[in-house]
Amino acid sequence: MVKVTQKILKDRLNELKEDGIPEDLIEKIRTRVKDEELEEEQLEYLLNKIYINYHNALVETNEPVGTVAAQSIGEPGTQMTLRTFHYAGVEEFSVTQGLPRLIEIVDARRFPSTPQQTIYLEPPYNQSEEKALEIHNLIEQIRFEQITHDIDLDFVNWTIIINLIPEICEKKNIDIDAIPEILKRYKKKGTIKREGNSIIIDPGIEDLQSLQKLREKILKKVVKGVRGINRGLLTLTDDQKEWVIKTEGTNMHGVVQIEGVDITRTISNHIHEIEKLYGIEAARKMIINEAQRVLDQQGLDVDIRHLLILSDLMCVEGSIQSIGRHGISGSKTSVFARAAFEVTVNQLLDAGLYGEEERLLGIPENVIIGQVVPMGTGRVKISFDLDANLEILKNKNLGN
Repeated sequence: MVKVTQKILKDRLNELKEDGIPEDLIEKIRTRVKDEELEEEQLEYLLNKIYINYHNALVETNEPVGTVAAQSIGEPGTQMTLRTFHYAGVEEFSVTQGLPRLIEIVDARRFPSTPQQTIYLEPPYNQSEEKALEIHNLIEQIRFEQITHDIDLDFVNWTIIINLIPEICEKKNIDIDAIPEILKRYKKKGTIKREGNSIIIDPGIEDLQSLQKLREKILKKVVKGVRGINRGLLTLTDDQKEWVIKTEGTNMHGVVQIEGVDITRTISNHIHEIEKLYGIEAARKMIINEAQRVLDQQGLDVDIRHLLILSDLMCVEGSIQSIGRHGISGSKTSVFARAAFEVTVNQLLDAGLYGEEERLLGIPENVIIGQVVPMGTGRVKISFDLDANLEILKNKNLGN
């Protein structure tokens, strides 16, 4: 038995390359095999298997990959549950899953129904709960309504009195002395001062309705944290190795600016936000990951290549397009293909008004008029040369 040396491995992989196996796949094989103690027969068997599996996985010429992908994602979609998932012990902290989330992804919704982030931290913040809490306190959005007993209106002096809860302020690491500075825009032309655990604002307004409106604005005013992050949950990763922050609400742009946040791993389920911050390639990867995560959670096995086609189609124009009449299906050049999808009468009327031409190049339009569909054998045209056939028959008869 001959042990595999680096030279033998290199020669075998070069043979594989000459047989048409892609470079990136060969690199993966090299990385995986180089440290293994294999015998030459074992390597030969492995590489033959890879060659056969690779060629079996290639798409046949004229295979309708889009139709297959649509069926392969759509059929398991009918098996999905409609439940939303709740984080244990945290009220109203839910994440949309299953069919509603898959619909959100393919519709390229501008805002997800339950925006959520997983914020990874850099060492030493990810090593202990205390250090992770420091970042958590910087990120979680705190409004005045969360740190006050009440905001009273004094109609004698026409002032607004904010009664703070010192225990919560201390827990959330909020300096009460800094609060008048945060609220200075609400004093208008009047004054603002601190008395014990209360902040008294004299806005110089003697109007009940205006004072009420000002009170509502102050209640919603953000004291600290990143705007859009309503709540954070400190939790250990699945492998129990580090602390992460899962949030309700998302603001990638604000979060990545905080020191201690690992911007290379922090993710959001808001695909348009990812596109805006990191570009279309990152958004494409996010569409694949999110769709795969939804399907895996439901226990559905869908080949990743179907999701790759879906994501490529959604991102091919350089921006995220939905699969629907406002996106991909609505922008097809074929009139019949658009009409077969939605708002049939309007599509046909508009096509007639603008004098559009139907060239019958796609699948739906040929199905509609009853022609052979241009896929598989319907894509191949065979011609029969009568003269050459007669010549063959003549030679055959002469031979007899």
